[in-house]
Amino acid sequence: QVQLVESGGGLVQPGGSLRLSCAAVGSIVSVNAMAWYRQAPGKGREFVASIIKDGSTNYADSVSGRFTISRDLAKNTVYLQMNSLKPEDTAVYDCNVVGEYFTGILSRPFNSWGQGTQVTVSS
Repeated sequence: QVQLVESGGGLVQPGGSLRLSCAAVGSIVSVNAMAWYRQAPGKGREFVASIIKDGSTNYADSVSGRFTISRDLAKNTVYLQMNSLKPEDTAVYDCNVVGEYFTGILSRPFNSWGQGTQVTVSS
């Protein structure tokens, strides 16, 4: 299977920046899509940003122009650069990676989630 290891969360003042990282670890054959989601207290999980195989990106309207998703295919790692942070960005951020991994015999699809990292924007 494939595990995701997240890092980079923390406490930041409004207007500040943070960079989240999510590394996919395992016998990965290919990665089709990488995305970030978030869940604020008392709310459901919401889409934040995604990047697919051809490099195309997509953003939620609430973060467009402030957040940037990028990837390092050699490291199977996805990043989320968050600028001009607002208190309403406070949430647990979680990454999702979809692709194929090698079982030792054949390739199988995987759809993995990270453990979540807390981002708190407060003065």
